[in-house]
Amino acid sequence: MTATSCQTAASCVLVADQGDDREGQVTPDQAREFVAHNHQAVMITRRSAGGLQTSPVTVGIDSDGRIVNSSRETAYKVRNLRRRPIATLCVFTDTFFGPWVQIDGPTEIVPLPQAMEGLIDYYRRISGEHPDWEDYRRAMVDQRRVLIRLAIDTVGPTHAG
Repeated sequence: MTATSCQTAASCVLVADQGDDREGQVTPDQAREFVAHNHQAVMITRRSAGGLQTSPVTVGIDSDGRIVNSSRETAYKVRNLRRRPIATLCVFTDTFFGPWVQIDGPTEIVPLPQAMEGLIDYYRRISGEHPDWEDYRRAMVDQRRVLIRLAIDTVGPTHAG
């Protein structure tokens, strides 16, 4: 059995009950709570030739409970997801060696201008208020940013270590 433990917002972790030899089972809601407080992840997509593409990403949760991250429209992961809109995320804490969770699901790529409000929400949920929102908006356009939204289909075991 897996339990959620949050002493502070920054230290929310998933932990397996002691004495249980089975890998911890995680619910989608527990995974969302973990991602809401732990933003480091690796996204795995499929290349056109079938191999895996791995990308370090910063993730958050949107108001619909989807996992979101920002990327450049020209990034390989975006190209891969346009062709095959399924991804796997391995989300972990800032300390890296510790609790983590695997999340799989279908993705949606939201381009600009539709993505702008989602990109602002993504930033706010992870970093708080930006000192200059007009500058942020300009940067999103200049960098040709998109919002990647992943709906949680399955969540995997989580371990410490």
